Amino acid sequence: MFLSPATPTASRSGATLSLALVLVGLLSLILPVPTAAAPVPDSFANLAERLLPSVVNISTTQTVRNPHGSMEMPQFPPGSPFEEFFRDFMERQQNGGDTTPRKANSLGSGFIIDPAGYIVTNNHVIADADEISVKLHDDSVFQATVVGRDPKVDLALLKIDPGRKVLVPVAFGNSDEARVGDWVLAIGNPFGFGGTVTAGIVSARARDINAGPYDDFIQTDAPINRGNSGGPMFNMKGEVIGINAAIISPSGGSIGIGFAIPTSLAVPVVDDLRKFGKVRRGWLGVRIQSLDADMAEAMGLPDAHGALIASVDNTGPGQKAGLRNGDVVLRFDDKDIPDMRRLPRVVAATPLGKKVDVVVWREGKKVTLAATVGEMPEDPAEKLARTKRDPQKPAQPREGTQVIPGTGLTVATLSPALRERFGLAEESNGVVVTEIKGDSVAAEKGLRPGDLMIEADHKPLRTPQDLTRAIEDGRKAGQRSLLLRVENPQQLRYIALPLTDGKSGK
Repeated sequence: MFLSPATPTASRSGATLSLALVLVGLLSLILPVPTAAAPVPDSFANLAERLLPSVVNISTTQTVRNPHGSMEMPQFPPGSPFEEFFRDFMERQQNGGDTTPRKANSLGSGFIIDPAGYIVTNNHVIADADEISVKLHDDSVFQATVVGRDPKVDLALLKIDPGRKVLVPVAFGNSDEARVGDWVLAIGNPFGFGGTVTAGIVSARARDINAGPYDDFIQTDAPINRGNSGGPMFNMKGEVIGINAAIISPSGGSIGIGFAIPTSLAVPVVDDLRKFGKVRRGWLGVRIQSLDADMAEAMGLPDAHGALIASVDNTGPGQKAGLRNGDVVLRFDDKDIPDMRRLPRVVAATPLGKKVDVVVWREGKKVTLAATVGEMPEDPAEKLARTKRDPQKPAQPREGTQVIPGTGLTVATLSPALRERFGLAEESNGVVVTEIKGDSVAAEKGLRPGDLMIEADHKPLRTPQDLTRAIEDGRKAGQRSLLLRVENPQQLRYIALPLTDGKSGK
């Protein structure tokens, strides 16, 4: 029954080892091999020494004329002792004060991208400047001219004439390859002290800080202070992967939360500024808004995914492609659109004239449309900007006014008087909100007096009865909310109005 421990044992060991090797081989084919992390550098000295000559100090001078001429008298209650005090102060400043034009100076950073003298910095560093001076690492100074600027991404391209001076440019790297935790080096000129090097890591990616329509910042804990704006952020290869642009700080100094414009966004902008003196961005010609869970449910979407089209420009590429109000863009040019802010960045980066597929959610299903990307107008007309309505005027009962039970809304048929009162255009149609209860579901969703409800569940509204009927139909169908298309002088948007049982006073 018992086997000899000699040969059989060796045989079983060999078989076990062979089986283990086979399993390891199979697992190596199935499981991904982890990427080795870059080693922690012993020192940044060699890298800094190589890069410092490429980073420049930028100083600007701006003439401030008649600083007191634009001062306005503060408003005080009649008879207040402060009223007389400030009136005397203002008269002394305007009549005998020093109104001589003054020079205001500011400092920033930049970096050389071409030995011919092209320099990249932030737009806010050189905005409104009368004179721009560039100081190199060896303290030589040159006057610079602006090749082009882009306030939307906060970038500017400058040009100096270096003469016989040999400039040392740096290369752009691929910011998309940067990972959270990677080492980065920031070089700039904080507080005008000269070239200063700081180190840190990539703290986060794709940050949106509401600085502009194309926010996609790299966050870093590398100290960035005043004067670092426009300076480069380098990876460990010495490539620029970001342009330092902003910090979050209660004191104005670094607290370890800095932001850089990624090169994936910056390089196309810089190329356009160099070629055309302006940025040529892709344009679809639609106004969009974000989705919430209530809207998604009202549209039959499984989740709040995509960018909701609030309106389509009558002459834009979107209209020609067949896009409609209420479509939800899910994919654009084979790129996923998870939320509203993603779509402008993707469209803007698409080459002009390119034909792309646009996947939208429409009437409960996916529809694919073909669009040709146009060029964004330099100064798009704000078609919905009209005269401001007067919030002080109380709503007056008028013919056609009706209270909508369960919503907190009082609405009316649109009339010439209501158009004038709320600043609504002659061609507008819909049902106007005249009153609203402050604790109602409609108020919670952001509806206000003067809002014009154009559609309910994609059907046009003309009278309060149309709205009442749409709400009743929605309740009978078991809908939790009614999708309203709402216009006011400031914007055009969709709102998912919750449907209550209609008995509540709200």
